[in-house]
Amino acid sequence: MAKKSKTAFVCQNCGTVHTQWQGKCDGCGEWNTIVEDNPLAGIGGGPGRAPQKGRVVPLTSLDGEIEEAPRIVSRVAELDRVTGGGFVRGSAVLLGGEPGIGKSTLLMQAAAALSRAGHNIVYVSGEEAVAQVRLRAKRLKANETQVQLAAETNVEDILTTLGNMEKRPDLVIIDSIQTMWTDSADSAPGTVTQVRQSAQALIRYAKSTGATVVMVGHVTKEGNIAGPRVVEHMVDAVIQFEGDGSHQYRILRALKNRFGPTDEIGVFEMMQSGLRQVANPSELFLGERADNAPGAAVFGGMEGTRPLLVEIQALVAPTSLGTPRRAVVGWDSSRLSMIIAVLQAHCGVNLGQHDVYLNVAGGYRISEPAADLAVACALISSLAGLALPTDCVYFGEISLSGSIRPVPHAGQRIKEAEKLGFKSAVLPKGSSDVPKRNDESIFAAEKLVDLVVKIAGGKTLSYESDEK
Repeated sequence: MAKKSKTAFVCQNCGTVHTQWQGKCDGCGEWNTIVEDNPLAGIGGGPGRAPQKGRVVPLTSLDGEIEEAPRIVSRVAELDRVTGGGFVRGSAVLLGGEPGIGKSTLLMQAAAALSRAGHNIVYVSGEEAVAQVRLRAKRLKANETQVQLAAETNVEDILTTLGNMEKRPDLVIIDSIQTMWTDSADSAPGTVTQVRQSAQALIRYAKSTGATVVMVGHVTKEGNIAGPRVVEHMVDAVIQFEGDGSHQYRILRALKNRFGPTDEIGVFEMMQSGLRQVANPSELFLGERADNAPGAAVFGGMEGTRPLLVEIQALVAPTSLGTPRRAVVGWDSSRLSMIIAVLQAHCGVNLGQHDVYLNVAGGYRISEPAADLAVACALISSLAGLALPTDCVYFGEISLSGSIRPVPHAGQRIKEAEKLGFKSAVLPKGSSDVPKRNDESIFAAEKLVDLVVKIAGGKTLSYESDEK
């Protein structure tokens, strides 16, 4: 008598496996996302597959010659910066982003640039018809290139087509992986099993032929790439395309890269003719600054090896609510609470009766703690009603003891500020690589309270001692 195969219930949102169906997923907490799945259709599985005897795998030592991975330079400088110098041959890349953010536009421009350089490029669209893709290519002036186009969703048909080509493709673009389906899985396209099996087949093709495969992935409402997280572990690089619909800029960020850094970003500007590369992002984020405005401080940040200057805006106003409001856009809200607590505990500045609004201009999001000093200066400036110098840049990390800690790459931050016309800087005491000068253009602060006194200039703030 044939043994009855066991069934599993898999969440289509996070991939958590359950022994029985239930309304709410234990992994992600979403409702009505669990469907019945066949565990034999997973990675390495198959109907009636019997265990086979393995082969001996050769072992080697860690010491040996290191060969640099061969790359395909896309000629799109911002994209090559994020990938670490170009696409690695035989690698699999997952590109995620919100709908309409410009993923297909970016890949079409990259495909056109690679085709002009003599590479064989194949663009497979699973969401749009051939006519729709041609309209985009015409708008981007990529219709005259030799990019080969197909509209197909079956993975077996795609791989057979690629195998019958006279010349092996250098780059294959799959737009998108959620629309692909394979005959080895019985579930509908877009489910966890289909996405996993389709991605596995495409990655196997990339590793066996040496062609680079770029797969586009949709994102959920939380900003994560939809589908099972195992796909992100299978690919060699995960790149996120970020941006705000109300702003024209777009940021390309590497979340995972086996062949390059993960702290580099590429900046683009969305225009009617496509994505324009922004060689100097600081000018983009500082292009609409208002002079002599209280609560504005310019932060000298770093993204990988690239210095970046952005404006931090703060508004401190008396509250009419029992609990003051704290609104943050572009920064960590918990870190703002820490800065407010340090100002109250060590500087005597009480913001308990004030609403605090913090915004990073241009829609950019800051992740490094070096922005603490710029945020604190913006808060003090807004509370005192005194505008900070327009030619000064701020950076430094604030500790819970009220001291200002040094941050790396201080010299690069100051050089970037000087290029844009900034003449002074406020930074932590003991910072390395700071140019030595005889003037007072660089103010090295050791304690936050010293900086508060310098900004206030003798003006009385909302000190605890004044309220008692």
